[in-house]
Amino acid sequence: MTQRLALFDLDHTLLPIDTDRHWVDFLARNGWAGDPEIVRAKNHELMEKYTAGTLKIEESVEFMLGFLNLHTPYDLARFHEQYMHEVVRPAMRDEAVSLVAKHLEQGDLCCLVSATNEFVIAPVARAFGIPHVIGTVPEYKNGRYTGKVSGTPSYQGGKVTRVNEWLAHMDLTLADFTETWFYSDSQNDVPLLEVVSHPVATNPVPPLRELAREKGWPVLDLFPLQ
Repeated sequence: MTQRLALFDLDHTLLPIDTDRHWVDFLARNGWAGDPEIVRAKNHELMEKYTAGTLKIEESVEFMLGFLNLHTPYDLARFHEQYMHEVVRPAMRDEAVSLVAKHLEQGDLCCLVSATNEFVIAPVARAFGIPHVIGTVPEYKNGRYTGKVSGTPSYQGGKVTRVNEWLAHMDLTLADFTETWFYSDSQNDVPLLEVVSHPVATNPVPPLRELAREKGWPVLDLFPLQ
């Protein structure tokens, strides 16, 4: 078993885009999400709240997961393949790919930890070569997504809860690792940043950049954000 753990946020950390927001925009642009203008306006409102740290996760989950309930899993998989080709892969930067590769080559246990739902982020993790994924889990019953969340959303303190649950399934805790890393851009991730031995403010928003200075955390600017 590896003695090191590397955790990565996704949106604006490994990618210069927000995969949740761009997924919804992608669906709306192709006529797969209802009225495009209403969808874009709500999407923008939620992202503004997220950036400000005032987002209520229940509101976001209801909006984001609701689109999964509109289509069959087969169609959703087809849409996502197109989304990866048109949106995600062009946004992948060598700097982020190399960062992940460095940890993988060192034999570190690597996991993507995002507030975005796992349907959206699992293929993105595979594209980076990250073998484990923690995201908000969309409920799945009778062969369809219900539009509801299953378990604890991986947002703010929920990320710590979900990481601990994931490790517990392997009979591990954070204390079992000699070194633990977490890379994130957002002040929403401070709870998880504070419990690892190597917190790295990555492409940080101004509040997190300032907090990193105060706490002496390293700051890593991988790329300009979009």
